[in-house]
Amino acid sequence: MVLGNRGRGFSSTLFGPLARLLVRLRVSPDVVTFAGTAAVVVASFTLLPTAHLVVGALVLGVFVLTDSIDGIMARLVHGDEPRPYGEFLDSTLDRFSDGAIFAGLTLYFVAHADGPTRTWGVAASVACLALGGLVSYARAKAQALGVVAKVGIAERADRLIVALVATLLVGLGLPVQVLIGALALLALASLVTVGQRMALVRRALVEGAPA
Repeated sequence: MVLGNRGRGFSSTLFGPLARLLVRLRVSPDVVTFAGTAAVVVASFTLLPTAHLVVGALVLGVFVLTDSIDGIMARLVHGDEPRPYGEFLDSTLDRFSDGAIFAGLTLYFVAHADGPTRTWGVAASVACLALGGLVSYARAKAQALGVVAKVGIAERADRLIVALVATLLVGLGLPVQVLIGALALLALASLVTVGQRMALVRRALVEGAPA
């Protein structure tokens, strides 16, 4: 889920009524997870490549903000009881959502930019796509080894918010270089985050330091 622990109280207050309504309607949290992911994928591949950047950024931003509803529903139904499959499903489908957003931006540059702008735009968005996956993989692999690796300057929420805000600003009239620069910085921040998590795991597993 995008908001993470820092935003859990805020998201519970904001989306709690909707989550309780869905629970009363006997909607499964997993169904909400699937529906949200499908909506993000459709919006990413229809709005961004066709240069509907303002609408695309706003629609995707709404889905990012409401991404915590399935988690709220799960806590209402199951309390603090562990839900291994639900957590696995949510994490896996988050990768679909992230990939769709950055793939949509890649297609935008392919279809609507020329020359160096296209080259740098595609390179930056593809780098975000690949390195964002590495950030998530590093955390998952560390967890499989018994190490909690949540450190890093580019968490999922940070990456999505920066990318969507830059997309919105370009859609409102700023030069496309603003989006390219934001994506390049995100790619660099993701690379640093992977390095931070690798260092943390090394300290925990090789040097015996607490994670």
